[in-house]
Parts: sequence; C-alpha cells; structure tokens
Amino acid sequence: MTTTHTPPRLALAVTVVSLMTAMAITPAHADDSPSVPPGTEPSATAPVEVDANDPDLKIPEGATLAEPKVLDIKQVVEDQSGDERREDTNADVKFALQAEVLFGKDSAKLNGEAKARISGIADEIKTQNATRIRVFGFTDNLGSSTHGDVLSKQRANAVEDVLAQELNDSNITFEVRGYGEDYPIASNSTESSRKKNRRVEVSFPRGEN
Repeated sequence: MTTTHTPPRLALAVTVVSLMTAMAITPAHADDSPSVPPGTEPSATAPVEVDANDPDLKIPEGATLAEPKVLDIKQVVEDQSGDERREDTNADVKFALQAEVLFGKDSAKLNGEAKARISGIADEIKTQNATRIRVFGFTDNLGSSTHGDVLSKQRANAVEDVLAQELNDSNITFEVRGYGEDYPIASNSTESSRKKNRRVEVSFPRGEN
C-alpha cells in the first residue's frame, strides 16, 4: 500500500486558510460604492474544519500559489456601556453611536451629551485628514418602515450638522443617508438588541491626504 504525503505547498495553503479563519481577517472593501454602508456585510460564519488530506485541496500539477497580499484586519473597540463603538481597518475608521446617547425617544433633537461625543469624532477626522465623511442613521424594526427611514435620516442630518460646524472645512464632503431598519447589527428580538440597532454611524478613510 502506497502512502501519499501532502506536498509542502499544500501544507502551506492549509496553514494560511486556518490562520485566516482563526484571526477572523476581513478583506478590505474593494467597492467604495455608497449604496451599502461599510460594515454591513453578512456576519462571518463559524470556522470550518479543514482536512489536510482532502484530495480536493491538492494543487494541480504545474499550478502555483497566488502571490501573497496584505489583508485588512478589523479592530473593534466598544466602551463598557456599549454606547459607543469604534472599528478600525487599514482603510477606514468607523464610529457607531447608539441613538439613546444622542437623542430622546423617537426624536431627532440632539441632547446635551451628544455634542461632546460628536466633537470627539471630529477630532479624529482631523487627525486622519479625512475629507470624505459618511453619516448613516439606523433604527430598529419597531413602528413602520417609512417612519424608521425618515427618523434615521433626520438623526443622521443632525449629527452631520454638528460635524460640519466642528470641522469648519469647505473641502470636506458629506454623504448622509437614513437606512431605517435595514442593516441591523443585532437581533431585533429583545430591547437590548434593538438598542444596538438604533444608532448613527460616522465613517471616513484612514490617513487621507
């Protein structure tokens, strides 16, 4: 009986796949289209076990591995209360603020605490020298879809107004959208999860010159 040994090139490919799965590496966004908010891609599935002896993983005769490339790693930091969340990739910075820390219930009027939080985001925009800023509003699935669309856009507009005042830079352009109940980041089955979905996101390129 002949024993087939896994070629070194195959072992490397399996190791790379396993490492990418373990680290939850997220590829950089190739499409900069504004139609889909950054970070609203489907959630990653559970890691898949890889069988190193699977014949389908063998590289065909004469084939070679693709050139290595740097993948985008996402770093997520959320404050203890969950009111504010920051995501960093090689390409972008995104802040997500829960609606409750910015507005009253079913309101688009900013409260007293809101300006300080938005000012902090403006400072980071200045640090990154960003000139293209996205401000997207989201709601939970309670109430009508139309009402959610309108309220989320009004809240995004309110945050954009403060950012524009803080930055005071005519070179900066804003893209402001209200997505209503679309693109939830948590289940809408409980109040605690719906709270996460009621949010305003501010995103911008990292280190733009």
